[in-house]
Parts: sequence; C-alpha cells; structure tokens
Amino acid sequence: MEATRIKKLPPYLFARIEKKIEEAKEKGIDIISFGIGDPDLPTPKPIIDELCKEAQNPANHQYPSSVGMLAYRQAVCEYYEKTHDVQLDPRKEVVTLIGSKEGIGHISFCYVDPGDINLVPDPGYPVYGIGTLLAGGEPYLMPLLEENNYLPDLAKIPEDIARKAKLMFINYPNNPTGAIATKEFFAEVVEFAKKYDIIVCHDAAYTEMAYEGYQPPSFLEVPGAKDVGIEFGSLSKPFNMTGWRIGWAVGRQDVIEALGRLKSNLDSGQFQAIQYAGIKGLTGPKDSIMELRRVYERRRDMVVEGLNRLGWNLSKPKATFYIWARVPKGYTSAEFAEYVLEKAGVIITPGNGYGHYGEGYFRISITIPDERIKEGIARLEKHLVKVEF
Repeated sequence: MEATRIKKLPPYLFARIEKKIEEAKEKGIDIISFGIGDPDLPTPKPIIDELCKEAQNPANHQYPSSVGMLAYRQAVCEYYEKTHDVQLDPRKEVVTLIGSKEGIGHISFCYVDPGDINLVPDPGYPVYGIGTLLAGGEPYLMPLLEENNYLPDLAKIPEDIARKAKLMFINYPNNPTGAIATKEFFAEVVEFAKKYDIIVCHDAAYTEMAYEGYQPPSFLEVPGAKDVGIEFGSLSKPFNMTGWRIGWAVGRQDVIEALGRLKSNLDSGQFQAIQYAGIKGLTGPKDSIMELRRVYERRRDMVVEGLNRLGWNLSKPKATFYIWARVPKGYTSAEFAEYVLEKAGVIITPGNGYGHYGEGYFRISITIPDERIKEGIARLEKHLVKVEF
C-alpha cells in the first residue's frame, strides 16, 4: 500500500510528455518537440575539459562534503558579486545542490509540518507544490494572471492564510510564462514576508537567459532580501549542463544551514569533479552565455513571428527560453496539445500541466535546433491555417 503522500502526487508533467513522444515515435511519426526545456547545445568545452581533468584525480572519488566544496561555494559568491553586486559569505550563506530542483524539493522538509501552508505560484514549476505535499503541507495557490503581468497579487492573499504560511515560492524570470519581475516587486515581497514572518524561496534558474541587453535582477539585490529568504541557482541553463546536476542555494544564513543539515542526512553531496567543472563556468568569461543568448533570441523571434502570422498577438519575452500563449477558441489546453500532436506531429506543453491557472494556455520551449523550429512552425501554419480567440 502506497503512503498517502505518494497517492496525492500527480504524475510528473514531463514524464507524461516523454511518454507521449515515445508513443508517437512507435507509430513512426516524426516528432518535433517544443515540450521539455532541455538545452540542445553542447556544454562549453573548457567545462568538459575541467571535468575530465578532475575525474582523473583519485582524491575526487571519495565522499564529497554534503554542503559542497568551499572552492565551489566561493565561486558562487564571486559570480554573485560580479553579476549582481551581492556579497555572500561562502561558509554561511551558500550551500551546494545536486541541481536546484533538489533544493527546491527539499526546502519544505526543513520548515513544513503536516497541515502547514506554503504560498505557491500558479501556473508554476510543479516542484514547488510537490515538495510542499511531500512534506505534509498544503499549497495555497497564488494566481499568476496575464492582466497582472504574471505577478502574484500579494494584497489578495487572505490575512489568515498569510499568517499561517511558512514559505513563499516565486520564480523570475518565470517558467512557464516568460514573465519578468522588477526590483520594486521584489521589495514588495520583502515587505510582505517581514510582516507575516514568511521565508521567501526565489527560483532564479533563468537569470542568464535574457535578451536585448536586459539583465534580470537577483532577489538578493533588494535591501532586506537576505533577512527573509534564499535564492536557488543552477548551472543547467546558462552552461547547458542539465544532466550534470549542479546548483546552489544562497541567502539567509539560518535557512541555508537548515537546508545543509537536511542534505547531510539525505545525500552525500555532488561529485567533486563536477563541482570543479562548475567553478570553471562560474569564474570564466561569459562568452558562451552571450552566444547562447543570441541563439535563443533568434529562435524566440522565429517562434513568436510564426505564431503571430497565424493570428496570435504575442510580444517577445525578455527572458527565459519559453513562449507562453493562449490556446485558440474551442479548445482546452490538453485538447489543443493533442490536436497539434495528431495533426502536425508537434509537441507543445498544455498550460494546465503547470496548475489550475495555466488552463487556456500552452508553452513552447525553444531548446531545439533552428531547422526543427522552422519545420515545426511550418507544420503549424499548414495545419492550423488561421486561429481565432
């Protein structure tokens, strides 16, 4: 008999997408997947070379520290100072993660008892709510609405909910909507968190995926942010290292300590050779990131302009590698995704996979080669002709 916490979990969104792709391929269909946001470009060579070098060192084959090598944590601090003008203590305000997903999933176990409440954005990355449920808590959904630029309206959170809440998850630049947040919004979050004694958990996985000269701010750039929360970061997106599983959490000292303490009881840290490779990326020149931005900006333009020719009226997102769009009239999110797969052999992600308020939308990821994007858009133009809203 499965535990109640497992019974409450839905199938993970991307596991369902992978199953659909597999089923279509078995039927001989040439699938173009705009589904999972997994970078298609290679990890920069200097990072791979560093891994290969350090993997030859027998000292790196022993158990690593569960909180990460001090040298790696120092590299994270150097990155924050250089990119965001934020100063961090590598010994007290940084913990190494086996990918940011791991830390996001585990942080609720540090603070949530059965029946406690976390504030969770909807639509949003599913792990915020899943981690809450696994810890025995209840997610309170903060709607991210188009008319509010996909920012939560903190004033609409009921007083009794705010007073009970333990954690608040936010994520900007945002997955799945591509929305961005200003320092003014982050300042509102800090004020709200101080008033209700809430720990803020900011998922900053996409801060390097930005275009036209825009640099998304870190939550920690705002005065008082380190008093109320932490920020999760990842090497997955800026360095095409999704399979390497290396990230960090930084910020409020007692929260970082609690997460590190939990990890010391659950895992044995990340392979040191991978941490050395991460140092190479974090402390090296940003040439590869700038080139990546140029590639994604070009692909973003191809998708947005293609959809707009079909009747959408989309603006070009300033960050992330996602396009978030309404489904045409007469379809639910799932129905439209199924129609596109059946007619065009194209995978898009139904918005309701990201929560209740994602219904009526779909997400496209631009992490596939330009030629496949062109082919995918051509197929949509052939089979959709013109859409209505």
